[in-house]
Amino acid sequence: MDNKENVLKDKSYKFALRIVKLYKFLAEEKKEYVLSKQVLRSGTSIGANITEGNQAQSTADLIHNLSIAHKEAFETEYWLCLLRDAEYITEKQAESLIVDCNELQKMLTASIKTSKSKI
Repeated sequence: MDNKENVLKDKSYKFALRIVKLYKFLAEEKKEYVLSKQVLRSGTSIGANITEGNQAQSTADLIHNLSIAHKEAFETEYWLCLLRDAEYITEKQAESLIVDCNELQKMLTASIKTSKSKI
């Protein structure tokens, strides 16, 4: 695994931890269970798919896993915006998470392009 993949794996793991903490906050403090489960599922799925991709059998397999992670990152951004607009989280809380999510989206886009160029 090269350094770029390590950075992506580390960033996605740290993001997943933030999402888990957000879920706990929403469930315990706001008593919100439906949207919080959605953001928990998609937000932690990003790193899980990146990790799975690192064990890929082929470049096509890697691209497949990174593409799923990419889609999950966009879904996570959607849930974060919805939680913000429904006033479950503040603008500041949402912005911090969305910035990290957007960074993962860009990194995944770059990794997918790089992997496709190797085929």
